[in-house]
Amino acid sequence: MDVVDARTAASHRSRGERWDESRALEIIAEIKALDGATLPVLHALQEAFGYVPEEAVALVAAQLNLSRADVYGVISFYHDFRRHPAGHHVVKLCGAEACQSMGGAELASCAERRLGIKMGETTADGRVTLEPVYCLGLCAVAPSAMVDGKLVGRLNQTSVETLLAGMDA
Repeated sequence: MDVVDARTAASHRSRGERWDESRALEIIAEIKALDGATLPVLHALQEAFGYVPEEAVALVAAQLNLSRADVYGVISFYHDFRRHPAGHHVVKLCGAEACQSMGGAELASCAERRLGIKMGETTADGRVTLEPVYCLGLCAVAPSAMVDGKLVGRLNQTSVETLLAGMDA
């Protein structure tokens, strides 16, 4: 299994601050003057809290003079935004064509069976969140995944089982 350091681990913020409306307002105030502030605000909120809570939708809408539907539309369109806290570990399995052609669907099924959850869910103990991702740019080492912000390539069922077993602790 090849591991390539990710340029950033920002996509993995499983344990952020507790939701706090006044803190959210501070974050929004720092960013809302930017042109097209919706995405930067939502990213900043998710970075701070680990997800974009339901309460944040109305708050962002009011502060940016948008409808709640507009804000919800952005959150639901971009798959990296979470509506609920992620698990301690986040496993994103690539579903793009190169990974699929190299057995990606079978690896996803293997991970779902091993964890007892479906894609987009978190284990009951909050240990692991399993997410689909369209492309990680690792086509040459397909199938691939991002595990806690680190890219992993040349996966197979054995390496996926080993990777997930290491998250049991």
